[in-house]
Amino acid sequence: MPLHNRTVRQDVRELGALLGDVLEDQTSTADFETVEDLRTSAIDYRDDELGSREHLHEVLDGLSPEEESVVARAFTTYFELINLAEERERVRAIREGSQADDLEDSLEEVAEELSAAGLDADGASDVLEDVLIEPTFTAHPTEARRKTVKAKLREVATHLETLDERNLTDKEQGQVERDIDAQVTSLWQTPQVRNRRPEPEDEARNVQWYLENTLYDVVAEVYDEFEDALADEFGDDVDVPKLFEFRSWAGSDRDGNPFVTPQVTTNTLERQRAVVLENYRQDLKALSGVLSQDGSRIEAGGEFEASLEADRERLPGIAEEARERYPDEPYRQKLKLMRERLERVGDVRPGGYEAVAELRSDLEVLAASLRRNGAEVVAEAHVDPLARRVDTFGFSLASLDLRDHQENHTAAIDELLAREGIDYAAMDEDERVEVLTEAILQDEPIVDLDDREDLSDVPTRVAKRFARLADWQREFGTEAIDTYCISMNDEPSHTLEVLFLADQADVVDLPGHCGLDIVPLLETEYALSGARRIMGTLFENEAYSQVVEARDGLQEIMLGYSDSNKENGFLAANWSLYKNQRRLAEICEDYDVTMRLFHGRGGSISRGGGPMNDALLSLPNSTITGQVKFTEQGEAIAEKYGNPRIAERNIEQMLNAQVRARHRAIEQPIEDVPEAWYDAMDEMADAAREEYRDLLETEGFVQYFEEATPITVIEDLNMGSRPASRSGERNVEDLRAIPWVFSWTQSRCILPGWYALATGIESWLEDGGDVETLQEMYAEWPFFQTRLDNAALALGRTDFEIAEEYAALARPDLREQFFPRLTDEYERAVDLVTEITARDHPIDRDWLQESLQRRNPYVDPLNLLQTHLLAQTHRTEEEERTLRLTVKGIAAGMKNTG
Repeated sequence: MPLHNRTVRQDVRELGALLGDVLEDQTSTADFETVEDLRTSAIDYRDDELGSREHLHEVLDGLSPEEESVVARAFTTYFELINLAEERERVRAIREGSQADDLEDSLEEVAEELSAAGLDADGASDVLEDVLIEPTFTAHPTEARRKTVKAKLREVATHLETLDERNLTDKEQGQVERDIDAQVTSLWQTPQVRNRRPEPEDEARNVQWYLENTLYDVVAEVYDEFEDALADEFGDDVDVPKLFEFRSWAGSDRDGNPFVTPQVTTNTLERQRAVVLENYRQDLKALSGVLSQDGSRIEAGGEFEASLEADRERLPGIAEEARERYPDEPYRQKLKLMRERLERVGDVRPGGYEAVAELRSDLEVLAASLRRNGAEVVAEAHVDPLARRVDTFGFSLASLDLRDHQENHTAAIDELLAREGIDYAAMDEDERVEVLTEAILQDEPIVDLDDREDLSDVPTRVAKRFARLADWQREFGTEAIDTYCISMNDEPSHTLEVLFLADQADVVDLPGHCGLDIVPLLETEYALSGARRIMGTLFENEAYSQVVEARDGLQEIMLGYSDSNKENGFLAANWSLYKNQRRLAEICEDYDVTMRLFHGRGGSISRGGGPMNDALLSLPNSTITGQVKFTEQGEAIAEKYGNPRIAERNIEQMLNAQVRARHRAIEQPIEDVPEAWYDAMDEMADAAREEYRDLLETEGFVQYFEEATPITVIEDLNMGSRPASRSGERNVEDLRAIPWVFSWTQSRCILPGWYALATGIESWLEDGGDVETLQEMYAEWPFFQTRLDNAALALGRTDFEIAEEYAALARPDLREQFFPRLTDEYERAVDLVTEITARDHPIDRDWLQESLQRRNPYVDPLNLLQTHLLAQTHRTEEEERTLRLTVKGIAAGMKNTG
């Protein structure tokens, strides 16, 4: 029997036709015909049936501001609907692959690999014991759609699923199609552009939605499937430990965002705890409907009876209610008491759960009692999934990471210590390390974080945050907010500054207790190349070595993909990150420290994006300790976690990759890569960095960037609560990585994903290298293969005919200086990548090529309209709104922002 009733072509065709009908009904026949003219002309040009885009320009030049708005809205809405059609196609592929048992990167595949390697159940358990995967959701502003728009699109997606997966009568199908029509009509009438910048709590709620509505259910299903896959290979002898933990920066990341106040963090912690506790209560209530066993016919067991009696003593009034309501049903009595204990978490009333472990223990007792009475299947179907959710989400839903820029900590300590007669600002690095170390080891506090009367703005914010940190941990539990990331951590003192402030806040009490993982973020070339100087100094430091011991010998280190790429270019940044990951692994091994790498990846290729499973498998073996953490950002969150089936598939692929990677790292701690390949990468990266830096530092390039991309529009978009620039200055170094990448993506140049790749490769070839070696590297070295494939994705999405339209906006002398240089580098990169990979096109995925072919003719009118509006020196309010809408439409069409 077929699993599906529809195809992607049918969905695209019918959604497009429906949008056309709505467009004509809501505007006019003339507007509809204008959009159709642009659409068909763009298709004809792409199909070589038109010799130029002149007609497209003529139509756009003749539009009124109102007509421009209609055109932008029409194509933007089209992409939002087509994205749903392609999402549905991804679900079809997943379901059909699952049914045929031929899905790549499946949980069955990893179980089979462990078995084929000769591992027994104990060996497989040892591998799994090392694994912990921590996706970390950030509030970085790369999600271009409004929450209201996303809600309407999700409704359309649900209706498409109904049409595709259910057998409907003609009447039922007509009702569903009517509902889709209604949603698309409402979508057309809804403002696409935010009229205000989202606040940090809006961003925190957005992240919370995916955790609460998708991942809460999906995680338990993944555990269930993995246990089944392992049982097929090893029987029931493999104990599956906790494998996932979700974290968030939304509501707690203060780097460059003064709007994230302590009150925002407090509200986020309160809301997340309330959400997850309510979910647990609802689950227990549903469980009560299942566990209706007659107490006179079962033996609940001594452990269960003792647990129930303990709850009765804690909550005698509630226990009496439970007895009266469920007189002969001990499980239901226990569940009512458990619900009440959840109700009292964080409450002034006694009897609530003091820790997650207590709830987890109650679920274990309940499951054991069911199994004792022959109800194994009931425990597996209803209790075990809840236990997995409790393991994963605790009482916090997602643990929060704090983050701030190191210079803010330095400024705070400078002013705080100045009040004590200590001139911190005048000290060199060694002196700062010495003073901070002595202060941390001293029993008595040095500064009073609550006394902020004479502090300037930034130090006040820092002192207030650390003063509140102890309160947060007392109220919500240490696990709710137990990590502090330090941006631009270039010196050992930058890490010790955070330790000092945490110590003064009583979050740290050495030796023995440190309530924080203190995480240096190494993102500049100076920091990465100085990894041993930074980490070695810390591991040898008398105070910090006690921190590592108190954190069970674990040190988390974050690597910044975004800024390292913006600083050094794609090839050089990726090679530097690879080498420095290996260096960090060597340093940690030298000091007998377990390393957990935190990969600061973005959604785009240039910011470390690309398929997560490939990324995990291409890391150096020496860095794969089993624990791994990585950021999930912006539109990537919606794409990966908006649909439950796609979310489940992503989680499965992560688990497949990390378990396989850990097993291989155990078998071969250092991968067998010829030294000559390392030398080749060194030479290619050096040449690529030199070319990339030369481009950025050439006089006039910053002005060309400003004139040939929509950066000025992107900076003013109400996409995120954080400013686009760190200081408001117009230079590449100061500009945040997200708008930098976003601007090049909008102009279809996507320079950060490939520039200088050709120069780097050619430099090595000219020095005696050969293509055959590069082909061998591509075939046998996961690092090189993944990076080249990622560059190929960026090259395949680049369109220099459209990029030329943007270049035409720049001053003629700047255009002549830079555009040919970019074009030449791009064309050489395409030639080299296709030769090395033995492909006809940079992109080798048929579905992606088909998607690009389907999308390009519809993105073109938006690009041309955007350049038309950018070229105008004076724009009306209507035209400004339309210009912002073209940015969102192109982002939807490219399925990528920054």
